[in-house]
Amino acid sequence: MQYALLIYENDAEAYPEGEAGAAWRDIIAAHEAFSEDLIQAGAMRGGAGLKPSPSATTVRVTPSGRTLHDGPFAETREQLGGFYLIEAADLDEAIAWARKLPLAGPGSVEIRPVLEGTA
Repeated sequence: MQYALLIYENDAEAYPEGEAGAAWRDIIAAHEAFSEDLIQAGAMRGGAGLKPSPSATTVRVTPSGRTLHDGPFAETREQLGGFYLIEAADLDEAIAWARKLPLAGPGSVEIRPVLEGTA
């Protein structure tokens, strides 16, 4: 079964020195190593990091129509920073991968099963 591992972090902590800083390079190296572990295990199906939340654009759908807004859908401390799409035998295996996923600072990894037939 496929699972999405959705990474939520505070933008200020996930991008502490911008994309040129040492902390940024360290977390990218940690993600590259994690990705290699997934590949070696045959579990990697896809994924990507996302630019900081201020770069987001949101289309809101309401009964009166669709509107366009700068920024993410929800204004919260933690924002979606990236995702991995993995293959796992069950939720326990997906949890094991999520526990190994590197985070730049405090944050969370949401594990969500992918609807069958949509991958």
